[in-house]
Amino acid sequence: MPIINQDLTGKTVVITGASSGIGAVAARRLAQRGATVVPVGRSPAAMAAIAADVGAEPLTVDYARLADVRALAQQLLERYPRIDVLAHNAGGMFGERRVTEDGHELTMQVNYFAPFLLQHLLHDRLSRSGAHIVVTSSVAHRGGRIDLNDLDFTNGRHSGSSAYNASKLADLLFAREIARRTPQTRITAVAFHPGNVSSGVGREASGLMGLIYNTPIGRPMLIDAEKGAAPLVHLASLADPHSVNGQYFNKLKPNAATSKRARDAELGKALWKQTETLLGLHAASDQHAAPRE
Repeated sequence: MPIINQDLTGKTVVITGASSGIGAVAARRLAQRGATVVPVGRSPAAMAAIAADVGAEPLTVDYARLADVRALAQQLLERYPRIDVLAHNAGGMFGERRVTEDGHELTMQVNYFAPFLLQHLLHDRLSRSGAHIVVTSSVAHRGGRIDLNDLDFTNGRHSGSSAYNASKLADLLFAREIARRTPQTRITAVAFHPGNVSSGVGREASGLMGLIYNTPIGRPMLIDAEKGAAPLVHLASLADPHSVNGQYFNKLKPNAATSKRARDAELGKALWKQTETLLGLHAASDQHAAPRE
């Protein structure tokens, strides 16, 4: 698919996971196209450097703390009257089961619950803007299993890979459920797999993923962050986001193959409702109209 250098002057683009890797590269590339880029990440030092490059004020957040997510949402609402693109790009791989201070399994919280909460808190602003959501998923979603009654892996079936795969399946279902609601909300969404990128995302991974990301044996399987960021930049720059609404991209390939579970609209609806319950959120109706200006 050809990359079009769309002029983004006047557009506000929020990118999470922008401390390094594809998020940092995408922030720089989108700023070069004229966008007002809002880089968000965990490391204050790294964020200061990225912010200097793109001419923005950095925002820091630790997705292992949902209080941080709420604070981030408040900062965004106070500082940006419109958000045209929100890239849910933050994520990680973790070997053993860890529980956050919020009581959730760490991988699911960082990769799925925290982005879901941010989306919820920004909903009205995103709807007024007719925003486009770009979700970083993975081909690992194909191995994902969703147990709606045990999203935090409390029943002993946890492994680093099972949690990661489930979180990436949840991300893809999340994007497609946002897309299903577009007629009511004006918010579009797309998900993508960036490839196995040489970055810090897998530094705490174990098993096969740890072998790929953290040993010389796996390095030939990895691509650099510039290549990994290409689909994020492309999807955040589209003149007509509706043209890809609900799609899954494998790198730059549209309508890429997914698992049967990722195509299960009923699972997507049920996961959304269960996540709202788990996070203590007020459930929004499917028929909720877009807020008026």
